[in-house]
Amino acid sequence: MTTDESTGILVTIREAPVPVKALLVGVFVNKLGWFLQVFLVLFLTTSKGFTPVQAGTALGVYGAGSVVGLIIGGSLSDRVGPRAAVMISMFGMAGFVLAIAFVPSYAAVLVVVALAGAVGQFYRPASAALLTELTPKHRQVMIFAVYRLAMNVGTTAAPLIGAALVAISWNLLFVGEALAALAYAAVAIVALPKKPREQVQDTTSETPPAGGYLAVLRDYRYVLFLVCMFINAAIYMQYLAVLPLHMKAEGLSTWWYSAIVALNGFIVITCELLMTRVTQNWAPRVAAMAGFVLLGGGLAFYSVPGGLAVFVIGTLLWTLAEIVGGPTMFAYPGMAAPQPLLGRYVGAAHAMFGLGSALGPFLGVWAWNRYGTQVWVWCGLAGLLAVVLAYVGMRPATENVAVSPAAQPAQSS
Repeated sequence: MTTDESTGILVTIREAPVPVKALLVGVFVNKLGWFLQVFLVLFLTTSKGFTPVQAGTALGVYGAGSVVGLIIGGSLSDRVGPRAAVMISMFGMAGFVLAIAFVPSYAAVLVVVALAGAVGQFYRPASAALLTELTPKHRQVMIFAVYRLAMNVGTTAAPLIGAALVAISWNLLFVGEALAALAYAAVAIVALPKKPREQVQDTTSETPPAGGYLAVLRDYRYVLFLVCMFINAAIYMQYLAVLPLHMKAEGLSTWWYSAIVALNGFIVITCELLMTRVTQNWAPRVAAMAGFVLLGGGLAFYSVPGGLAVFVIGTLLWTLAEIVGGPTMFAYPGMAAPQPLLGRYVGAAHAMFGLGSALGPFLGVWAWNRYGTQVWVWCGLAGLLAVVLAYVGMRPATENVAVSPAAQPAQSS
């Protein structure tokens, strides 16, 4: 039986294997250079002279490439190992990002942006798979909370760093992102282990271990979990798509919307690890279901008349959902995956979250323009549907035995 002391924040970080610590540092550094998605539209319209429609299309192409890259990255991680997948991703990303600044035509921009989006995401399933490989099962939710913190802090700081670089030169922006990617590649070369022993295929097995994504789809429970990931992202993204439109319609300034978004970021960064000390001891589907109740409830609360107070309370509710359910939702694929398909299970989950993130804003804005505040009620109903799907699809902890070798991190070095 684990104790609070054995799964605490500091002890989890302190006793994590060196490759896990290196991976966390590498992801943080890489996210500090996460400039492309934030500044792509401005770069293409300001520096390249393309129209807003062309720039928006390029951003959409980048998003589509990212979803494809997550799927490929999961397969790549299973085939060549997480370390090699991270290296391929970061070296490729560095090259494609630099190319964006110099390609001569719009068609070439679309091709390079698509490749940057795809290759730049290979590392995510690989990183998550390696965290699962090298972390004891009772600490996996906490280590994923630390992983999310590293990504959130890096992503929060990146726009500020990028703005400073753009003030000097647009080219410096792309050089900075390439250097961040190369820094993560260097971390992978020096500190990440080669293909873990548990990933070596058993040639005596009657069923080939590399069953591909069809094997993932045959796990009907996990497919339900993938639908949960899609719903989670699709309704969560409404805080970026519909919320600013709603607040503007209520006569509130952009400053108040910025304050609401900042409130969410502050709470997640400062409180998620503390909350995870509690939620990591919950059954995975209990944590996920609680998160969906809070997420759907918080978004549905926006439909209540009441002005600024409604927006603050609703935001606090779905922010609580994020810190209650987020770490477990992203740790669960490693808990549910058979070892030979670990990368694909993780890749499928990240891809569904990415797909929801891409389609959610489009669907939300369409619904807002047609039905107004009714969209928030639908978000609440979608959250309730996700509660049911999580209950059916997420296995009880006693059934998640497929990745038991991860409980012995010392043997994975």
